Amino acid sequence: MSAQLQNTSHHPSSSAVSAMQRRFLIIAGMSGALAVALGAFGAHALKAKLTPYSLDIYHTAVLYHFIHTLALLGVGLLFRAPSRWLTIAGWCFVFGIVIFSGSLYILAITGITMFGMIVPLGGLGFIGGWLSVMMGAIAIGKQAP
Repeated sequence: MSAQLQNTSHHPSSSAVSAMQRRFLIIAGMSGALAVALGAFGAHALKAKLTPYSLDIYHTAVLYHFIHTLALLGVGLLFRAPSRWLTIAGWCFVFGIVIFSGSLYILAITGITMFGMIVPLGGLGFIGGWLSVMMGAIAIGKQAP
């Protein structure tokens, strides 16, 4: 009876989850926790220290960090079978979060404008991620009977 109870778990088995899916879900979990922590840090510790302009930049970083963490989570949840397009989408979202949001966080806190020049590269990563999701959906549609 004990063995039967263990086998009735509703959690997917490790064999049902691909390595890439697991990787994207782990990164999304870490990224989401970091977005919450950085958002709270900005709202509490930085609010009195940053100019309104810098605080606005920081809020933009947090917003895009959250949005694309959720996009990465979606990619991880959709990743049931090997998919070139979903792999590209996931890594584009990771790249975008690090470069776009990361550069904005640093720019807002330090005021070093050089980091503002890097931000568009992260934006291209986000765009590439969304276009890759679209291409993945088109590819899936072509495989349907």
